Amino acid sequence: MFEKVLIANRGEIALRIQRACRELGIKTVAVHSEVDREAKYVKLADESVCIGPAPSAQSYLNVPAIISAAEVTDAEAIHPGYGFLAENADFAERVEKSGFVFIGPRAETIRLMGDKVSAKNAMKKAGVPTVPGYDAPLPDAHDEVLKIARGIGYPVIVKAAGGGGGRGMRVVHTEAALSNAVSTTRTEALAAFGNPTIYLERFFEHPRHVEIQVVADKHRNALWLGDRDCSMQRRHQKIIEEAPAPGLNARARTRVAERCAEACRKIGYEGAGTFEFLYEDGEFYFIEMNTRIQVEHPVTEMVTGLDIVQMQLRIAAGERLALKQRDIEVRGHAIECRINAEDPFRFTPSPGRITTFHMPGGPGVRVDSHAYVNYLIPPNYDSLIGKIIVYGDSRDQAIARMQVALSETVIEGIKTNLLLHHELMRDAAFRTGGTDIHYLEDKLSKQVREA
Repeated sequence: MFEKVLIANRGEIALRIQRACRELGIKTVAVHSEVDREAKYVKLADESVCIGPAPSAQSYLNVPAIISAAEVTDAEAIHPGYGFLAENADFAERVEKSGFVFIGPRAETIRLMGDKVSAKNAMKKAGVPTVPGYDAPLPDAHDEVLKIARGIGYPVIVKAAGGGGGRGMRVVHTEAALSNAVSTTRTEALAAFGNPTIYLERFFEHPRHVEIQVVADKHRNALWLGDRDCSMQRRHQKIIEEAPAPGLNARARTRVAERCAEACRKIGYEGAGTFEFLYEDGEFYFIEMNTRIQVEHPVTEMVTGLDIVQMQLRIAAGERLALKQRDIEVRGHAIECRINAEDPFRFTPSPGRITTFHMPGGPGVRVDSHAYVNYLIPPNYDSLIGKIIVYGDSRDQAIARMQVALSETVIEGIKTNLLLHHELMRDAAFRTGGTDIHYLEDKLSKQVREA
C-alpha cells in the first residue's frame, strides 16, 4: 500500500478521499488554490501545497504545479477525485511518466471511453446494449446527415463526441432544424472540448437515467456493485440519486450489469467506473462511461457496505479484488440529496460566508461535506457544498429519514437548494418512483408558468 497520496481536487471529495486514506494508514497531501487555504481538508492533511490563485486554470487544472507538488512532498500516487482532471487522459499519462501512480484507469482507457463514439463501439463489441444511432462521426455533407437522421427516425439528438456535463448536445424534432443544430453543435464542440467530432442518436422521450457501478483490478477481475437511479436532474445536472433504482426489470438489470463487468475485462479497465444508461420500456441503452469516482458513490456504499474509494486505492496499489460477484449483496435503500449553494428554484450560485451550519444525524444518516460555520464559499468553483445520504430498510423508510434529515439541516448566510429537496421528498411522483429525466425540468417550468 502507498505511504503517501496527493489529492488533486478540492471540496467534499477531497475530504472523502482523505478519510479513506487515513483509515488505511496513508499520509495525504492536499493541494489547494489561494482561496481554499482555510479549507477543512487542507487543515486535516498531513501536508499541503498551494498550487496557484483561485481560477481553476491556474490551480486545480495546473498540471505542472500538481506534479511539482507531488515531487516536493515525495507522494507516491495521485488521486484525481471527480471533475477537474479526473478524466483527462493527458494528465493520467503525465502522472505515470513522472513516476507516480495515477489512481484510476490507464490513459488509453480514459481516451477510449472519453470519446463517446469509440466508447459506444467498444460497448457494442462487448455486448452492452447501446442507443440506436450512427456509430461513426457525422460526415460534413448535409445530404448524408439527412439520410442518417431519416434512418434513425425523429426526434434525434446531436452530441459532441468529447462532451460532458450536459454541454454539446441538441435535440432535433424536425428535418428543417437539423442543419442548424449540427453546425452549432460542431462549433460548440470544438470551442468547449477541442474536438469537433459529433454524432447522432435516437432521442428518447421519457427515459430514466440508470447507472451501473463497477470496479476492476489490474488482474482482469471485475465486479458490478448494483445500480443507481439519477433521473432527478436539471439541465443534465443530477440533484437526487438513489440505490437501487426503483422498479427495474430485475432480469434485464442483472443481464446488463454482467455485460458491464465483462466489458471491463475486455478493455482491461482498472479502478472504479460507472456505466450510464437510458432506461425506457424495460430496456437499457448505454450512453457513456465515467472513468472515475462519482459524486453519488455514497448511495452504493450504503447499500453494499463497501468503501469504493478504498477499493480504488487498493486496486491502484496492485491488489486483487478481495471479493467475488457472489459476495456482493445489495440491502435496503439509500438516497442522496446534493446540497448546493444556489437559489433553490432559479439555480443562480450563492457564494458567501456561512453563518450557521447544522447538519443532521441519527440512524442511517451520513453527511459528506467540507463546509463549516464561518466557511467562505468562493465564487470560482462548483456550487456543491455537501451531500446528505440516508439509508433505510425500504425505500419508504429512506424517504422518511431524508425528510427528517432535511428538517434538521440549517444553513444560513447563503442560499441553498434545501427548499427544493423538501418539496421533492413530498412530491407524489418521486415517492412512487420511476420519474424520467425530464420530470424536474417540466415540474419547475410549470411552477414558473403558474407563478
